Amino acid sequence: MHGYQRKRRRPVAEINVVPYIDVMLVLLIIFMATAPIVTQGVKVDLPTGEAEALSTDSKPPVVASIDANGDYYLDIGSGSSAKDVLTLDDVATQVAAMIMLEPERPVVVKADRTIPYEDVIQLMITLQKAGVPSVGLMTDSPQEK
Repeated sequence: MHGYQRKRRRPVAEINVVPYIDVMLVLLIIFMATAPIVTQGVKVDLPTGEAEALSTDSKPPVVASIDANGDYYLDIGSGSSAKDVLTLDDVATQVAAMIMLEPERPVVVKADRTIPYEDVIQLMITLQKAGVPSVGLMTDSPQEK
């Protein structure tokens, strides 16, 4: 009878990198999910150079305005005029109601050029707290000047 001879296996000197790749992918997903939460500030779509106009097929934007006196106005684009002076709380309440009804509706800020930057930022923060995901800034085109 032949005896059972056991073959000797040589030790493998390779590193298995599959578990490391799995860990890296999990870390990548965690960082991608937490990055927007960690960032602070107001989300703003700032124009570079000449700004593009809103597309004609989009809904009319909600326009939050600040005049040269620092008074706030709101034009919801439904044919109503924005003649009533509002407080920041009134702007937040009305915009929050509008966003609940139409979440895809664009919101833009229209401010007089003499208004301090701080007032514009305060309005944008108020709009963000009201639930607006993205705020645009209205500008005049260079040809109008």
